[in-house]
Amino acid sequence: MAVKVLFLGPLSDLFDTAEMSLPAPLSWGQLLEAVPRTVAEQLQGERIHVACQGHVLPDKTALVALDGQEIALLPPVSGG
Repeated sequence: MAVKVLFLGPLSDLFDTAEMSLPAPLSWGQLLEAVPRTVAEQLQGERIHVACQGHVLPDKTALVALDGQEIALLPPVSGG
């Protein structure tokens, strides 16, 4: 029973990995506890969004991911 967590863009550089697997079910608090403190601080910022199963959550703190689901951690996008 696991949840796949994807770290996109600069978050993967900060964490030094693009993905990890965590036990299901997974809450927002459990996610923050599972990553290094520096990553957890970034994730709590207003500009980081969370998608579960391809849908961006309006309130990332309400995250509850079940077995087999995929979570994507989305940093701000810039471009020109």
